[in-house]
Amino acid sequence: MNDILDFLRSTNIAVIVVGILVLLILSGFRIAQEYQRAVIFTLGRYTRIGGPGIFWMMPFFQASRILDIRTVTVSIEPQETITRDSVTIKVNAVLWYRITKPNMAIVEVADYMRAVNQAALTTLRNIIGQHNLDEILQDRDRINEAIRTIVDRMTEPWGVQIEAVEMKDVEIPVSMQRAMAQEAEAVREKRARIIKAEAEQEASEKLAMAALEIARNPVALELRRMQMVAEIGAEHNTTTIVMIPAEFLQLARSLSESLAKPAVQPPSVPPQITRPN
Repeated sequence: MNDILDFLRSTNIAVIVVGILVLLILSGFRIAQEYQRAVIFTLGRYTRIGGPGIFWMMPFFQASRILDIRTVTVSIEPQETITRDSVTIKVNAVLWYRITKPNMAIVEVADYMRAVNQAALTTLRNIIGQHNLDEILQDRDRINEAIRTIVDRMTEPWGVQIEAVEMKDVEIPVSMQRAMAQEAEAVREKRARIIKAEAEQEASEKLAMAALEIARNPVALELRRMQMVAEIGAEHNTTTIVMIPAEFLQLARSLSESLAKPAVQPPSVPPQITRPN
């Protein structure tokens, strides 16, 4: 009887031990999503990367940190800085980055999110200080690429890749806005005057060519005068004054003088008398 009891006790202990081992093994399984990676440490030392999917860790001896490797968007707070031509402006930007090496993002830097934000912020201030206001307003693409290159070089040891940096807004002082508006208005007025002067020059050249053509052909002058009269009459005017050419006036005067002169009678021939022989 005692042997049976001892056997049952040993069997129960074995079952309990096996159950505990099974529970420990099952508790070591973890699941990481497709966009997540687990940085696994064994007794405080980096061991490997777990995921995506299911992976196993040794209970009590291993720990993990889950990181999101998707692209993260960070808004850089507005920074008041001075340009190279001594204009105080306020600039804010947007930063896109993603983690390419999760182990370095955990081991090499304490807080990679804050570190990336500060690196982008200081680089933005430095780049703005190296350019004039006109360059900042006109060459944003080139400045954005320069900021991205510098920040990416700084964050590469942390396992972080900078995908893009975009300046979102540039706030200019009110006095500078008025000065820029006046400058733009002056440029537009200058352009308008130049266009008007070029148009007048072209018109004068065309008129000179037309005058030479009319001078060579008097009939063209009369046709142009008739066309002008037709254009004036089409405007619904009640009174139209037509200038008669001087040649027409001379012709009319000559005709009236010729009609006013008395007609000259031809001399009468006396009849001839013949005498008989």
